[in-house]
Amino acid sequence: MFEHVGAAAYKPGLQTTKTLDEHFGHPHRAYKTIHIAGTNGKGSCSHSIAAVLQQAGYKVGLYTSPHLVDFRERIRVNGEMIPEQRVIDFVEKERSFFEPLHPSFFELTTALAFLYFKEQKVDVAVMEVGLGGRLDCTNIITPEISIITNISFDHTQFLGNTLALIAGEKAGIIKPGVPVVIGEDLPETRPVFQKKADACHTSIIYAQDQPVVISSKPCADGGRDYETTTYGPVHGDLGGNYQEKNMNTVLTAMPILQKKFAISNDDVKRGLAEVCKLTGLRGRWETLCQSPHVVCDTGHNVGGWQYLAPQIEQQPCKTLRIVFGMVDDKDINTVMEMLPKRAVYYWAQPTSSRAFSADKVAELGAEHHLQGTNCGSIANAYHKALAEADKDDFIFVGGSSYVVADLLAMPEL
Repeated sequence: MFEHVGAAAYKPGLQTTKTLDEHFGHPHRAYKTIHIAGTNGKGSCSHSIAAVLQQAGYKVGLYTSPHLVDFRERIRVNGEMIPEQRVIDFVEKERSFFEPLHPSFFELTTALAFLYFKEQKVDVAVMEVGLGGRLDCTNIITPEISIITNISFDHTQFLGNTLALIAGEKAGIIKPGVPVVIGEDLPETRPVFQKKADACHTSIIYAQDQPVVISSKPCADGGRDYETTTYGPVHGDLGGNYQEKNMNTVLTAMPILQKKFAISNDDVKRGLAEVCKLTGLRGRWETLCQSPHVVCDTGHNVGGWQYLAPQIEQQPCKTLRIVFGMVDDKDINTVMEMLPKRAVYYWAQPTSSRAFSADKVAELGAEHHLQGTNCGSIANAYHKALAEADKDDFIFVGGSSYVVADLLAMPEL
């Protein structure tokens, strides 16, 4: 519900989570886990690691958030969503226990995920942190490895208004004796991670120090080709420019995982080449149409747009068209400052009570000297962009996970 109503739905602390966990008999202890936190990229990294483990023959639980179209996207086993009936049965059977607890939406969903993975007898579950780390309800696990992708400004009302404070919250997933991989660090964040790792007497690897990824380039199929030090040429299924950093994080973590699981180098390469097919991932620089070229992406904060804006700008096209909306806890002005000035914009409002109104987005767009039309809904904006586009145009749809969610929920897609 945080995704819909904002701060009022956020419940810091692990007491309710621990009560739920005890009630269900500590299900997460029945299988191995991998824990992934970070401001951006944790979803891509979680799906990538799950895909590699699946390719290696393991039965893999995958817990991620938010969902785009269907709640059940959050809880998957080998890429298959939890059945609707299992969700209904869980609520009906357990309602009398959990209603007096007043758990948050995320606390209850996490409890269901832990329980379902035990019922399905998974070998390993990849658990993506919901928000922060230290007080996140996934943080009751003792994983095989902890991964923190990066730190940038997001959810500052909960996590703190400096990079060091945010890093402190994310570093809360570091556990005694559990190896840690940090995808990207900064002068303000490295000492925070190092201090926590030292206190936990555990090894810490910074993926930036000895990069496994040497270079990458986009492919015609929408993915990326990588040159790597350890794995040779690797084809990645995910195509955003930002995936180079994510791939470096994943490949830095692989030797640790290869010591704990039977994963061959071939499994690594095959898994990374088929992430979307194996896990069902959507909305990461996803190509929806070739003529005109239509791409959507869930990047929704300044850290994400630092990569998206240049990639959109570089697309070869006759006219660049952008369907854009955002939610009100994001730094929309800084993002708008990054947006390509030459594009034609279709301002829109995704279906979230936290969304900036299309009127407000259009008003801010004009202030930033961006040329566009107020289209109201995402569907209207997309249809207008499509109707006005030439076959050689490039259409980008994004600004928020909700924008992409509305797009992918359209019947014709």
